[in-house]
Amino acid sequence: MKVMPTLEGGLRIDAEGAGDWALLDALAGDAGQSDLARRLGELVTEDEVAEDWREFVVPDLADAFSKDVELVAKRITAAKAGCGGEEGPLWITRDDGDAWYSTLNQARLELEEHYRFGPSEMIDPAEFAPEKRLAFMRSQFYCAIQSLLLDHVIG
Repeated sequence: MKVMPTLEGGLRIDAEGAGDWALLDALAGDAGQSDLARRLGELVTEDEVAEDWREFVVPDLADAFSKDVELVAKRITAAKAGCGGEEGPLWITRDDGDAWYSTLNQARLELEEHYRFGPSEMIDPAEFAPEKRLAFMRSQFYCAIQSLLLDHVIG
């Protein structure tokens, strides 16, 4: 897989086959399991605002997160279908940059919540069970795409 900035201020991801598409397909599943809005709401503990936060902010935040994941999943599905799941491009436009960043972030946070990788300087993926190692590699891939989004698309 190759990822490069576009002249229009987006990113182009060149999937080189079924394995790359499988990695991209995993993103929506990793992010879609996230209950990030609720977990963020639990961080608000001040009595005066906690109930209102959970009642009014958390549902809107959950809806926004869900819409971001849906958009990204649709873009991946359309790009994959466009090349028959073989070698082909996936475009991240400037307009979609925030949704992609949100989805990647949700996926990374959910993977960390589930697998508890720990501080990056303490991690040796070779010591992980295969499922955890694959999850860690996805998390690292998501982080790399987020960095490229920050460098070339967002802001």
